[in-house]
Formats: sequence, C-alpha cells, structure tokens
Amino acid sequence: MIPVLRIVTIGVYGFDAESFLQQLRHANVRLLLDVRQRRGVRGPEYAWANSLRLQAALADARIAYQHHLELAPTTGLRRLQYAEDDRQGVGKRSRRELATEYTRRYTAEILDSADLTPVVSALSSGGVAALFCVERDPEACHRSLIAQRLAERHRVTIEHLRPR
Repeated sequence: MIPVLRIVTIGVYGFDAESFLQQLRHANVRLLLDVRQRRGVRGPEYAWANSLRLQAALADARIAYQHHLELAPTTGLRRLQYAEDDRQGVGKRSRRELATEYTRRYTAEILDSADLTPVVSALSSGGVAALFCVERDPEACHRSLIAQRLAERHRVTIEHLRPR
C-alpha cells in the first residue's frame, strides 16, 4: 500500500504566535516549508513570524524548518501582483485571489522549472509538512499554486489551514 502524502498550507495574517503554533500542532505538522522571498512581516503584531523568532518558536514546538527560496516569487512578480491589488483597491492583507497574469507568470517562471522532489521527499519521511507564506487565504497566495502542483503531479493530499 502506497502511503498517503499530506501537506497543509498556512499564512501569517489572522494568527498570533500561539494560535499559529496551535494550528500546526493540531494538524500534526512536523516540518514547516517557508516559501517567502523575504522572511519578515511588517507590523508589530506579526513580529513573531520574522524568520529567527519563528524558527526559535518552531524548534521549541519540535517542528523542523526549511526555507525554499527557489519557490518564492521574485520581486518583479510581487510587484506585478501589487499593481493588480492597487488596480482593484485591495491591500495585501485583504486580497482574496491572485491576479491571472501573476498566476501565469509564477507558474511559467518559477513552478515549471522547480524541482519539487525535495519537498515530496520531506513529506514521505513522516508527519505532515506545511507550506508557509504570509497571506491569510491560500487563494491569494502562491503557496496554493505549489500545493496544487503537488496534488496534480505527486498525488499529495492538501488541506488549507485558516485562522478560526
């Protein structure tokens, strides 16, 4: 019998440090895969999600951490999404979906050339992994595109964690 590989996705917005870690524990996450380009978050309420603080909290919770910069959107891609956000009058924290052009270009420029084998290998080593970025809703974040690719090509089961 082939084991079922499972991954969850989670963002920063809408969580505090305690509720974030609680969600990860509840989902049995053993590995957090950080797919952010910049591993910091603006605003004092999200200082816990800045890389060094987050890694220390994860270590205390016995959750491993890996940064996958190769899966992060480039500055140019992020600017493309911000321009669409401005056009629609939404902010990064209130965005509900990715721009069509952003999705197309992220897929072509990043995802199509990415080797997801290390991510899949990490999943098969036991426990659940979490794709981690900033946006609250996965539909508004590139992590959903990575998750979709894992589901389609590697038969990974996906669950999106959201703040309660």
